[in-house]
Amino acid sequence: MLFNRRNFITIAKLAGTSKQLLRQFWYGTPAQMNVDLKGRDLLTLQNYTADELKYLLWMASDLKQRIKHKGEYLPLMQGKSLAMIFEKRSTRTRLSAETGFALLGGHPSFLTTQDIHLGTNESLTDTARVLSGMTNAILARVYNHNDLHLMAKEATIPIINGLSNLYHPLQILADYLTLQEHYGGLKGLTIAWVGDGNNVLQSFMTSAAQLGMHLRIATPRGFEPDLRITKISEQNSKEYGTKLLLTTDPLEAADSANVLVTDTWISMGQEEEKKERLKAFQGYQITMQTAKSAASNWTFLHCLPRKPEEVDDEVFYSPQSLVFQEAENRKWTIMAVMVSLLTDYSPQLQKPTF
Repeated sequence: MLFNRRNFITIAKLAGTSKQLLRQFWYGTPAQMNVDLKGRDLLTLQNYTADELKYLLWMASDLKQRIKHKGEYLPLMQGKSLAMIFEKRSTRTRLSAETGFALLGGHPSFLTTQDIHLGTNESLTDTARVLSGMTNAILARVYNHNDLHLMAKEATIPIINGLSNLYHPLQILADYLTLQEHYGGLKGLTIAWVGDGNNVLQSFMTSAAQLGMHLRIATPRGFEPDLRITKISEQNSKEYGTKLLLTTDPLEAADSANVLVTDTWISMGQEEEKKERLKAFQGYQITMQTAKSAASNWTFLHCLPRKPEEVDDEVFYSPQSLVFQEAENRKWTIMAVMVSLLTDYSPQLQKPTF
């Protein structure tokens, strides 16, 4: 007989096990946080409270510990399917979502521009409604963030932002989990961003303050983050009592920072700007000279793929570089998002310090 939740509950009830104990055995001990994310969308971290962000990171830690380190099998996605719409190619987002959803017992369906053309041969409205009847969630990696808003409006299932022109929330959750694992907490850390004012930075800007982290941002003139998002970040910093610096000087941004972060200078769709961008970003490569301005316990993050002009080998392959742990954590954090949005499972492990 297939061992699944329904069969387990039937057998356990016959044995006289209480409903509360059944739930704790299968889903875990109820979380000690008043958080319920089931049925929500994840378009940007700005829409999530500090407690909700902490809950997602707690969930990721729990799943990583139970599945990777304890070898447990948690078929929390059994009977569920995930539609994965990818307008842009991907390594980490695709693999983390596909392998993570499958590891939890679900069925991911990968759709490229060869399979689906958002808003071209079928409207976004129709696509969202069709997929709502066939799958349990949609993870979409798109060029235009507004496409996600329209899908969220029309779909009856959760929409997860796998990357858009404005935000990359899944990447930032992985970064926060990595920093929490390394430092034992997030509150009080200073993150220095040296590079382009892109979607990854803008996800930091809409969430770091909620978790008590300071931001020091260096971008070349003309490559600053979106002004609307800068205003949101300024408001968040004021509300949560954190510090925010925007400058054009990489060394000023790195001053006393715990975390040095950069990303590609040339994102997909910007290939024609390569010559202009390489010229504009001269002096923005992260090196050990940059690290000398940072705190003594500095670490380095990069969402990958990495180009040598962005960070040299000495930093990228140094003991302070957390990039491969960060890449692996893409899997555990996307699993945490899917479990939180689609199930009643609660973390069993003690809540980490944030």
